[in-house]
Amino acid sequence: MSTNNPTEQERKPLLKRLAEGLMVLALAGMVIAVFINVVLRYVFHTSIVSYEEISRLLFVWLVAIGSIVAAFEGAHLGFDMVTSRVGPAARKALFWISQLLIIACVLLLLWGSWEQVVAGWSSYSTVLGYPLALGAAATLVLAIGMLVVVVRDMIRGTPTESSETSVE
Repeated sequence: MSTNNPTEQERKPLLKRLAEGLMVLALAGMVIAVFINVVLRYVFHTSIVSYEEISRLLFVWLVAIGSIVAAFEGAHLGFDMVTSRVGPAARKALFWISQLLIIACVLLLLWGSWEQVVAGWSSYSTVLGYPLALGAAATLVLAIGMLVVVVRDMIRGTPTESSETSVE
């Protein structure tokens, strides 16, 4: 028997599912690397130094991708003490002011991240030797993702509402 209600997984955009899959892989990689190193340290009094670099890099990317997903879901921490007490016209004006301020901050993050990526191409990690630009690229991707979310919200004229119910 078939229903017309798509499952939650089918409703998610492909990009969001891809981001969530990358987050799962990054977290799994971190857990495995840290667990192996903990066992090696406490049982064999040694460790694999490269696992520390891998887990640190995975953590940076996990936070960046997770922040983008949270922004798309409207799950970032919000402060509505002022906007909940003003009328619709003032609320709309405050929305546009906040979006412009967010764009300014994201553009600064984008610019700074790009500078770090450029500088990181000539610097290498201590153990594995990968370019440090790989870590800085996470904030570059974060800035681009956040910019997409802000522009989407501005086109819609309203911020993304969280699927969670708020506590009042």
